[in-house]
Amino acid sequence: MTTRYERIKMQRRMQRRIRMVVEERRVAFAAKAAQPVADLETTMEIPLMTQPDRAIGRVSVQQV
Repeated sequence: MTTRYERIKMQRRMQRRIRMVVEERRVAFAAKAAQPVADLETTMEIPLMTQPDRAIGRVSVQQV
């Protein structure tokens, strides 16, 4: 059983931690809002492969 003083102390500690987390999130959100937003509607061109006979993850095997 905790004393009244200990309960008040724990509540204050928890409130302090909550305030710190809220402040960190507020700062992170403000920093994120300050960055330029990428345009989601823009398209990106994907270049063709220079060697179409090669595939990723495959090895050419020479027959003997």
